[in-house]
Amino acid sequence: MTSPYKIAIRGAGVTGLWQALTLAQKGHRVIVAEQSAEAFTDACSPYAGAMLAPRCEEESAEPVIRELGMRGIQLWQAVYPDLAAAGSLVVAPPRDRKLLDRFERMTRGASRLDAAQLEQLEPGLTPNFETALFYADEAHLDPGAALAFLLNEVQNAGAIIQFGTGETPPGADFVIDCRGLGAQDMLPTLRGVRGERIVVRATEIAFERPVRLLHPRFPLYLVPWGEDPTGANVFMIGATSIEREDGGPVTLRSALELLSAAYVLDPAFGEAEILSLSAGVRPAFPDNRPRIITSSGYIFVNGLYRHGFLLAPVMAELVTHYLETGVTHPEVFIADFGQR
Repeated sequence: MTSPYKIAIRGAGVTGLWQALTLAQKGHRVIVAEQSAEAFTDACSPYAGAMLAPRCEEESAEPVIRELGMRGIQLWQAVYPDLAAAGSLVVAPPRDRKLLDRFERMTRGASRLDAAQLEQLEPGLTPNFETALFYADEAHLDPGAALAFLLNEVQNAGAIIQFGTGETPPGADFVIDCRGLGAQDMLPTLRGVRGERIVVRATEIAFERPVRLLHPRFPLYLVPWGEDPTGANVFMIGATSIEREDGGPVTLRSALELLSAAYVLDPAFGEAEILSLSAGVRPAFPDNRPRIITSSGYIFVNGLYRHGFLLAPVMAELVTHYLETGVTHPEVFIADFGQR
């Protein structure tokens, strides 16, 4: 290893925290500067569904996302004890079976379940679905709990976190910019993709793993977030992908679409209680690929799009490896700001 560097990290969302944790554990001196006065108040990370689903993402993403994502799951497993590694399911209404067939062709690693197998895995689905795709090596987590854990681990690793400042700490050997859309002043091709979600509480519904519903009008995914203090199960229902950069309230159209799809998944959601409706804006480059952009000691880690929790650990690993060896990943690193 090289001599320890002094490294300043801008932004304390999931991307910045993973950078800080990985580098601090390697012995580097790390200072994190976060513009918000309190943790996560201005970050898009708390609004994530936090599905670690690199296999399912193959349906619409390039192979590099699966490659990096599989490594990302391994890194989460090594650090986070509450990771739920129960796999994920994809279903479609019987009349839309062709959507399920297409999804299976576009992805790898699925097991096709019949009704009996689905009944054994997720009994709550079998009244409405006769078959499903099961991706056994995927995982999920509660983003709020995971972010709080990472923040604590970063501090335990010796990194310093400064809240309420957007200024870069002076004297750093390297600056790692993880501000997401906050870096648009330096990365003009960066854009925001709005995602809306609904969090509900239900006493009559129980799922152990995320479920994606393929639907011609209202596709959605459902992520179980465990029990609340009353013993009811909490679920995240999401999420839209809208080419808008405002993080305002959830629109009526989106709420209707998400709730209608949840009702298709299980009519018992009609009795669920809505805990929150919220929206976050995710940073993406025009090709929706993640980027590590380096120039004279300044490093951007950005464009994680819908894959923030999935890719943040491996992006931190790639940056750490680059600082210590100079080796870059050919599909992720860009050597100058003009190539984005």
